[in-house]
Amino acid sequence: MKKPRDIDAQLKALSDKTRALKAKQRTQLGELVASTDADSLDPETLAGALLDAVERAKTDGQAKEAWRAKGAAFFHRGKRSRPVTAQNLAAALENAGDAGAQNGGGDAAGGSSGGADR
Repeated sequence: MKKPRDIDAQLKALSDKTRALKAKQRTQLGELVASTDADSLDPETLAGALLDAVERAKTDGQAKEAWRAKGAAFFHRGKRSRPVTAQNLAAALENAGDAGAQNGGGDAAGGSSGGADR
């Protein structure tokens, strides 16, 4: 006969794991704010900029794609030999647009990562 599962213990373990992942996400968000020098802004300005970006992302797909490309360039700057410049960013945006057109406008897997692995 099978041993019955302890559902309460499994729920508690999942709850603890969720809490730990959320704490890790908050820590990484704080590190991102510091690494982009956004911590030099006062909290009201930073919150306003983020709220504006969220609102604009809902209506302006081009702005969202430009931000994504700029963010990708930020994260890959240590892995490349040339610095991020306006020219490099423009080329990256053009290439991203070409890739999106070739893929029929892009796919769900081609965006930035989301979910618990942040």
